[in-house]
Amino acid sequence: MTGSAITASGLRKAYQDKVVLDGIDLDVPAGTIFALLGPNGAGKTTTVNVLTTLTKADGGSVRVAGYDVASDAKAVRKAIGVTGQFAAVDELLSGRENLQLMVDLSPITPNEGERIITELLERFELVESADKQASTYSGGMRRKLDLAMTLVGSPRIIFLDEPTTGLDPRSRRTMWTIIRDLVADGVTILLTTQYLEEADHLAHRVAVLDGGRIVAEGTPDELKRRIPGTHVRFRFGTAADLDTAARVLEGSTADVNELVLRVPSDGRTKSVRGLLDRLDEYAIDAEEFSVHTPDLDDVFLALTGHTTEVVA
Repeated sequence: MTGSAITASGLRKAYQDKVVLDGIDLDVPAGTIFALLGPNGAGKTTTVNVLTTLTKADGGSVRVAGYDVASDAKAVRKAIGVTGQFAAVDELLSGRENLQLMVDLSPITPNEGERIITELLERFELVESADKQASTYSGGMRRKLDLAMTLVGSPRIIFLDEPTTGLDPRSRRTMWTIIRDLVADGVTILLTTQYLEEADHLAHRVAVLDGGRIVAEGTPDELKRRIPGTHVRFRFGTAADLDTAARVLEGSTADVNELVLRVPSDGRTKSVRGLLDRLDEYAIDAEEFSVHTPDLDDVFLALTGHTTEVVA
């Protein structure tokens, strides 16, 4: 697949008098990871439900894998995979049996199905636990099995709704590796997540949804550059150097306890060099310096007025 894997124009959805989506435009390039962020009630789940044919939009147009979701929903369903926030595995079955169930529900031949199951168990490191009941699996293993089940039909577009919620840091990073490997194979991922660090590490592009509208979209770096707060942090060895530097560098903020000075800057090489040259003019020697930029938490708060604690 080349070009756009998912496009939406003027997407609208309301429940009675409550507008949930108020004219959403999306363009997700094929073979990329697109993250959709937003606070509770922003419309993320409704957006995903419309894109995956689970909910009908009230207005606008949507194409997924080249198919119109309204007029060709069956073709859309064949092209996509969906993994929800909670692993949809049958805990009474083994890992292998869960995968076999997905094969039986697909048009895959028995021989081909056996090959696919073997490959997926190996890929997700589930070989040793393949014949154990899924009820004995850890949270991370359930998530891996759930995603493996989604891949039985070799979908080229996968919707991941909160794929790492509740996982420990090690399991989360394992999932990140799996997601990156899928994209390296040409799969397109639309991701919703409550972890802004996750979007920062994984996503090629991020859209921030609030009040049913896209309030910002771009690469993580582009979004972070839009928010003021980038500064150069200097640490000095003496209070005298700190005091002198604070007078020399306009707009700076001093922390006398830590002997740290924060100076607003765009963080570019030329700007940082100018600050260092200014210190040299007054024979002030900083013990260390570093450039600090806003993270996606800062972006999210600035754009929505909410902290990440309410993201779902």
